[in-house]
Amino acid sequence: GRAPSAPSRPEPVSESPLPGSERDFSINIGDRVYFDYDSYSVKSDAGSLLDAQTGWLKRYPAVPVRIEGNCDDRGTEEYNLALGARRANAVREYLVAHGVAAGRITTVSYGKEKPIDLGSGESAEAHNRNGHTAIVSGARMQ
Repeated sequence: GRAPSAPSRPEPVSESPLPGSERDFSINIGDRVYFDYDSYSVKSDAGSLLDAQTGWLKRYPAVPVRIEGNCDDRGTEEYNLALGARRANAVREYLVAHGVAAGRITTVSYGKEKPIDLGSGESAEAHNRNGHTAIVSGARMQ
């Protein structure tokens, strides 16, 4: 008889993300800046990434974002919620100062509740002290 026909395979996923998509933003721009211990000052090395975020957000003016402030696990929950809020606001103020409409940007503090690095030690703690720019809606999802 006949050999069974091979099942049709879906088209391979394109390697480059769709311009204007959440993936485009996180891969090609970068969605996270890091903070020093016990600090909410935007570090000088974060400026170029935040400038790139500003450019992307100006290119896609309909996309609202939420800045999420995060902390390492040292300190009390209350302290870290306040510090996370200051970090989120520092990122928001940078974007607004560089021309992103304030009305597009909300902030939230997760304190130490949403670590991205579950390891221990200074390296993990450094990863967890961050401001994450999340695309809320309006972007092309991919």
